[in-house]
Amino acid sequence: MAINVKEFNEALEQIEVAKGISRETVLEALTEAMTKGFKKDLGADDAMVEVNIDIDKGIIEMFQLKNVVEDVQDDLLEIDVKEAGKGYKVGDVYKIPASVEKLRKAIVLSIKSVLRQKFAEAEKEILFEQFKDKIGTLITGRVEQIDERGAYVNIGRTSIYLQRKNMIRDEKFNVGDSIKLFVEDVDNGNKGAQIVVTRASEGFLKALMSEEIHDIYDGTIVIKAAAREAGERSKVAVYSNDLNVDPAGTCIGPNGSRIQKVVAQLGDGTNKEKIDIIAYTENTPLYIMESLKPARVVGIKVDEENKSALVIVKDDSFSLAIGRKGVNARLAVKLTGYSIDIKKESEALESGLEFDSIEEINALELEAKAIKVAQAQRESLVYPSDISLPGLPEGYVAPQARKYEEETNDFDSALEEVAEQEEAIATPVVNKVKEEKVEEVKEAPVATPKEEVKAEVKTTTTLEDLEKSLADSEKKSDKKVRKNKKQNKEEEEEKVVINNEGPRMSIYTEEELKAMEEEEEEEDVVDDDDIDYDEYDQYYDED
Repeated sequence: MAINVKEFNEALEQIEVAKGISRETVLEALTEAMTKGFKKDLGADDAMVEVNIDIDKGIIEMFQLKNVVEDVQDDLLEIDVKEAGKGYKVGDVYKIPASVEKLRKAIVLSIKSVLRQKFAEAEKEILFEQFKDKIGTLITGRVEQIDERGAYVNIGRTSIYLQRKNMIRDEKFNVGDSIKLFVEDVDNGNKGAQIVVTRASEGFLKALMSEEIHDIYDGTIVIKAAAREAGERSKVAVYSNDLNVDPAGTCIGPNGSRIQKVVAQLGDGTNKEKIDIIAYTENTPLYIMESLKPARVVGIKVDEENKSALVIVKDDSFSLAIGRKGVNARLAVKLTGYSIDIKKESEALESGLEFDSIEEINALELEAKAIKVAQAQRESLVYPSDISLPGLPEGYVAPQARKYEEETNDFDSALEEVAEQEEAIATPVVNKVKEEKVEEVKEAPVATPKEEVKAEVKTTTTLEDLEKSLADSEKKSDKKVRKNKKQNKEEEEEKVVINNEGPRMSIYTEEELKAMEEEEEEEDVVDDDDIDYDEYDQYYDED
């Protein structure tokens, strides 16, 4: 049978683009479908046939095969050597050509059906490779068709079937709705890849919470366990890896804003699914009591060996602990893994049951938390001596382990010398006034009470000498004032220079400095009586 090569190649390309099936896979599927159709046309599934599709030549060939034998036992599979003719011998395969055009219409339809089935299997195989790594994640699809048993959802190149049992109770979809699905499993069985999706499992709820609550997504908060009856109630136990983060409060959010985003996606029924967020703890009694929320628990008695617990609740909370149709108690059992027996407080007191109160349990939990916090603080302050960081050379020692020896710094010594010089300059130079010679007062001899004591004081200082000394003192005092002002000014200039330029050594010796000071004193001391003002009058005479 001759075929249009161009049209045939275009058809192969369209299938490859639309369904992602390669040309080789399509040719194999077509060959297998025609083989099955040809066998059916011959009326025997065990008939030997051969189908060849040559795209380059543009032909499709079909042959019925028979073994050449001397004595024919089955004319469908064998042919006599004489009947086969020249060129054949016993053991050869005799080919009987068949025309595709002569195939019955029913056979053609059968080939078409088989081809579709092969395409579907090929698509599922592709889906398996694509979705095998997406188990446990959410995917988004669009509803294509709805029936009583479920809905067909298009997820791209193919459609998958969402069964009614995997929907959230009484939720309803419309054609064209975009919905989220949880990939529960991908099975590559005899019928091809089967993608099992659901909206009713705990996995769907966990994935939604991880998507809506960033702290779960980044790993700060971990979902330890979850129990769910889709459309009715769910319980989720969360744990924080950060002691400063409240896991339950973070998941609920301000005014319940975060958890409401999750609830809004759990079906469109009249009664929205309720979610209880529970803080996970290794304190088993407290964990069991928390799992029965919103009931108010008074105390508990736990049997660790038999994995059972007796929980005492307030009388008015008994119905809450059980829940509607027992859903709250069932979820608590599923969440904790313990069988739970619930009793009212009044009944427990009357029967004299012994149990641990909630106050005692909370006290133990607070103590355990305090120990964890203290341990975390200690660990944060401990630095291992053998710490090894990436990128550091071998043998690197952390800074905290180093020991530094005291070293002398020449720069520090220079600073000390400059400080000493500044102190010397800042000390006012006070000229010592020569001490006046005063004759020592001779001690008078000790007299007896009856004798008169006569003390005679002699001095060599005259009145003129005292007046001259006083005048000299006043003149020297004026010099000191001027000298001190000048020294203060020099000190300020010197300090500015030191602050801006850093330490430096003096370039004058002490003798040179003393000589310079004496010259400045002589210049400052000017006797107004020696100035002849008449010689300046000529500059002010009017012409």
